Amino acid sequence: MAKYNPNIHHRRSIRLKGYDYSRPGLYFVTIVCQNREHFFGKIEDGKMILNEAGKMVNDEWLKLPERFPNIRLHEYIVMTNHFHAILEIIPDDAVGATLVAPENGGGLGMGQPRGVAPTKNPPENPTKNPSENPTKNPSENPTKNPSENIQKRKTLGDIMGAFQSITTVKYIQGVKTKDWKRFDRRLWQRNYWEHIIRNEKAYNKITGYIKNNPKNWGNDKLDFPSRPTQS
Repeated sequence: MAKYNPNIHHRRSIRLKGYDYSRPGLYFVTIVCQNREHFFGKIEDGKMILNEAGKMVNDEWLKLPERFPNIRLHEYIVMTNHFHAILEIIPDDAVGATLVAPENGGGLGMGQPRGVAPTKNPPENPTKNPSENPTKNPSENPTKNPSENIQKRKTLGDIMGAFQSITTVKYIQGVKTKDWKRFDRRLWQRNYWEHIIRNEKAYNKITGYIKNNPKNWGNDKLDFPSRPTQS
């Protein structure tokens, strides 16, 4: 079996220097379980079968817009040892749009954006070379104009960090009360990988990749655990 290559399989997060990750746009995100251990179910006949822990991760992802009203959930999938999703940060004036019920995708995240009425086309990114610098801690970069925004917009890092934290707490509860598989130090690798989706062609390609992830599982180097890695 080929050796896992983090440069290809996105173990580490790579951020675009100078990019404001609180700005509206579409993002493809991937988070991987610590040591790439299988915690969330199994693949059968090209389909992802979620166990209880996998269903928990699925449910917490669908709840995320309740915590962050400025996001829309597009295609996503909980895999045995990692998670892929397209997440949209929406403009302030779109927050509070008419809610729609999530489609029943069998826990695999198939279909239209979750949480609010879907948009027909993913937005282009208008700025290629923003002058702002991203910050690791939102509290260290207060809003320049408090009259415009009472609370600073949450960044992609804030959102993904909250999701990892929430699911970790829930998983620990499952270990204690439901005998779920124990993990080494942390449930998820500390970092995550993201890609800014800039056009409809990229959006459609990534959507297809997410949908076909279970079918292509045998060719995915994330499909096996290995010795512990630094993360």
